[in-house]
Amino acid sequence: MKRSLEARVHAHLAQGGFKSGADLARRLGVSRSAVWKAVTSLRERGLIVHAVRNRGYRLASPCEPLDAAKIRAALRKGVRECIRDIETVWSLESTNAALLARADLPSGVADVLLAEHQTAGRGRRGRSWLAAPGGAICLSLAWSFAQVPRDLGALGLAVGVCALRALRRRVKEPVTLKWPNDLTLAGRKLAGILIEMRGESGGPTYVVIGIGINVALEGTMLERIAATGTGATDLKSAGVDPTARNALVAELVAEIIAGLALFETEGLRPFIEEWEAADALRGRDVSVQAGDTSARGIARGIDIGGALLIETPQGLRKFVSGEVSVRPEA
Repeated sequence: MKRSLEARVHAHLAQGGFKSGADLARRLGVSRSAVWKAVTSLRERGLIVHAVRNRGYRLASPCEPLDAAKIRAALRKGVRECIRDIETVWSLESTNAALLARADLPSGVADVLLAEHQTAGRGRRGRSWLAAPGGAICLSLAWSFAQVPRDLGALGLAVGVCALRALRRRVKEPVTLKWPNDLTLAGRKLAGILIEMRGESGGPTYVVIGIGINVALEGTMLERIAATGTGATDLKSAGVDPTARNALVAELVAEIIAGLALFETEGLRPFIEEWEAADALRGRDVSVQAGDTSARGIARGIDIGGALLIETPQGLRKFVSGEVSVRPEA
């Protein structure tokens, strides 16, 4: 598929340094006005693009465009054989929604879809996932279980451990897991997981695992995320090279595929120890809202099925879903 002018301009600017409007126009076979419009569009998507007279345009943060061929090449042979398709696109509504629309995936193999920009990126409970092109990893992986696995409702926790394994190879600071679906760094959201599925009782179960990882958030994007009530951070702030996204995607995909094969036969049990060691809530004073039910107490980890345990004055309570907020310390 022919890439949009916006995507092609971004690919040139992603190399770093200033690129003159005249040179971009010549290389891309368009007018300087068309280049300017593409740059304007990139800014509207949340990118910071510097423009200096007689020098041209430059991204505030160089990045590595997502590249399906590079991702596949970085995977070991055994993992590649478990992937039917890897695709990277410039922009679409939602990677999760696109994979959910498919219906022909055999069990035991994956489809992987990544986008530089989503016009309707989704988080849990209908929230939006915001990311500027080049500044995040917006990945969805589809998988079909031959049979409904045990602990299916806790799949997101197992995937969190898989993502944690991949990130710990690059992030020196402690990355933690916040029940039920976030990865955090210094108390701020680094990544989020969204699991969607369809299936029949006792038959094949088709799941789509969406993962969004903040790689390099610029000022305007941080402001937009903060306006949603979320405190965010990124890999760049933790000293991770933001121009190595394809290698990180390959590591992430490999960990998830290995985790899915294990989860299908053994459920959550093999992941619990690692999850508890990285639990961001354990021992904290928290509030939980689950539908019309709410509770406040001390977080005591998760049970064997992935339910959150809260110690309240009335006793120990379990939550299989809900929103958790940490109470400020006195």
